[in-house]
Amino acid sequence: MKLTCVIVEDEPVARRGMEEYVDQTSYLEILASCENAAIASDILQGKSVDLLLLDIHMPRVTGIELLRSLRNPPLTILTTAYSEYALEGYSLDVVDYLVKPITYERFLRATGKAFEIHQLRQVAKQRSSDLVSAESGAPYFFIKCDNRYEKVLFSDVRYIEALQNYVVIHTSEKKLITYLTLTGIESQLPKDRFLKVHKSFLVSIGAIQAIDGSDLVVGNARIPISRSLKDEVVSRILGNTLFRR
Repeated sequence: MKLTCVIVEDEPVARRGMEEYVDQTSYLEILASCENAAIASDILQGKSVDLLLLDIHMPRVTGIELLRSLRNPPLTILTTAYSEYALEGYSLDVVDYLVKPITYERFLRATGKAFEIHQLRQVAKQRSSDLVSAESGAPYFFIKCDNRYEKVLFSDVRYIEALQNYVVIHTSEKKLITYLTLTGIESQLPKDRFLKVHKSFLVSIGAIQAIDGSDLVVGNARIPISRSLKDEVVSRILGNTLFRR
């Protein structure tokens, strides 16, 4: 994966130097190299750009003015010979601020940061689309495991466990690992069928066999009930089904 870059620099020598830096960097690709903000604005409106390498001091329209005019600006690294503009740049949520003359080492640090931010955003987008909820009322959902979409019946799910940056869906036959958050899954599962009992566990109400102290018995597993959730959990599970004297 490469970041598409637009360079905006009015000084020809500095612009060529920035182009050479981009060419030397494996995760960057030049989409355009512009001598002023007007040309850059046209390109940014017409094409998808991942990273903007933007000089602040330019005639007519400054880099700051260009950045402020963009509704959805790409990741931006500001360049200038004047360090006093750094605070203003960071107020615009830029990735980094490079003071000329710029060394390649410093350039790599700044663009590497932009690359990491871009990757994190892509992962977040992917996670939000990896769980396909059955909003139409279908008795199943799909999750992405590696490069495969797995169909899972609601009735097969026993419980869902959060582990670091992924979750494990325990079904009656197997375990499915997917890079989603427990909160993301919980928001898309039917609330009348699944219950959060702990910060790390969602349980299928129909799969619960017993309440044993502070644990739920689900098949061969014992699922802890959070102390703060216990009253709500017990009430939801028992409902009107508890026989009394």
